[in-house]
Amino acid sequence: MTRLPITTQAAPDGLALADLARLAARGDLPELNEQIRRTGGCANPIHLQGFRTLTHGPTGAVWHRYSTDHEPGHRLKIACGNRRASRCPSCARTYAADTYHLIRAGLAGDQAKGVPATVRSHPRVFATLTAPSFGPVHNRPDSGTCRCGAAHPKGSPLLGTPLDPDTYDYAHAVLWNNHAPDLWRRFTIYLFRTMAKMAGLTQRDFKERAKISFGKVAEYQRRGAVHFHAVIRIDGPDGADTPPPAWATLALLSASIRTAARRVGIPLAAGGDRPARVLQWGTQVDVRPIGAFATGEISEQAVASYVAKYATKSAETTESVDRRILERHELDRHDLPDHTRRLIEACWDLDPHYPDRLLAHWSHMLGFRGHFSSKSPTYSTTLGALRQVRADHRAEQARQELRERLLAAGLPDLDDLPEAETLVVAHWTFAGSGNTPGESMLAAAIARELHDRHTTDRQELRAQLAQEEGEIAWNAC
Repeated sequence: MTRLPITTQAAPDGLALADLARLAARGDLPELNEQIRRTGGCANPIHLQGFRTLTHGPTGAVWHRYSTDHEPGHRLKIACGNRRASRCPSCARTYAADTYHLIRAGLAGDQAKGVPATVRSHPRVFATLTAPSFGPVHNRPDSGTCRCGAAHPKGSPLLGTPLDPDTYDYAHAVLWNNHAPDLWRRFTIYLFRTMAKMAGLTQRDFKERAKISFGKVAEYQRRGAVHFHAVIRIDGPDGADTPPPAWATLALLSASIRTAARRVGIPLAAGGDRPARVLQWGTQVDVRPIGAFATGEISEQAVASYVAKYATKSAETTESVDRRILERHELDRHDLPDHTRRLIEACWDLDPHYPDRLLAHWSHMLGFRGHFSSKSPTYSTTLGALRQVRADHRAEQARQELRERLLAAGLPDLDDLPEAETLVVAHWTFAGSGNTPGESMLAAAIARELHDRHTTDRQELRAQLAQEEGEIAWNAC
């Protein structure tokens, strides 16, 4: 029987059903369904082939052997782990959930993640730093009427596109995106210096009394410009475990953010026929306090949810492609909006003049080359630590299953064996990626089921947290 090609795209129902019938006829559909479920319904799983044996060293006896020869299709599927929702919604939801817990831990505290609950009393704000104007674009102002004279409905394809594409500064736009991570890095330096100056302290004295922590995420506006949302917090000198000094107030933090954003600039030399310029933040800097018990302008939960939402996004807002463009002529294969295509072409036009900036390499991201989410070391736990907890949990589950098999076979308990007497030999090779049409159908159904279940669990957890926070706020009165 000819094997259908592996694909990560949604297939026509007829082809998917035919492939599903083929999989059912193979006789291992239940096992395949369980394997896909273990990946969380991953849309583009990695395929491995290989084996793993557990051997008693002194006797050479093989106590347990696992081989993909007994798996459906002789392959083991593992989740791709891609953070982009456009590539794999299932893995992106896991990434978003981790980001949510990381951000919320830095706001509400979580002893399991190394952040005390007292962090709630620290001054913290939700700040948004935007790009400057590169030319007037169609929008929906408070007046309801755009500069073009029309009242654009929500979701209009004109929103974010230039009123006059021929005068729009596309070069400035992509160069700004490209340097946005550097602007953020310089902003954090200026913020520290500005706050120390406003507090009447030297930088050394400030370090001995306070520390600035943050967690941020990048988001694309409709016009294709990146802006940053950040949770910024003042701690004591040792981070979240120590209280900030009395002079470290919300007012000081807010004023320092606005002042530092105005002062940051990156001088950029001329490139080709492009003039020298200074890249700076836009004039719109929004700073809002975060309420400890949802009594401020925005709640901890709302901030964490917002940051997590955009941690899985890329440039989808602009309808750009979500894969690297290797050659300029590849643009002809994609049905791109004119504005988005011009931004990508600007990256390719400027690439020879700024070779160290890799503009063509990042043209699918409209020049942006930084991490979508990042944090300072002392803000809270790390994504790596959260993944490790999940991996340790799964490893313990697998170990428990193996222990039960050994005991059922009359073999000694793993915990009773000296580690030096246990030999593990494993060999794995990459065997492809993706799903066949029928597997894609199964994966989509499983992903939807898990998403619905997680949504219900999350709603119940939010209700519980809201109740607990309400009780804490009431007791504090």
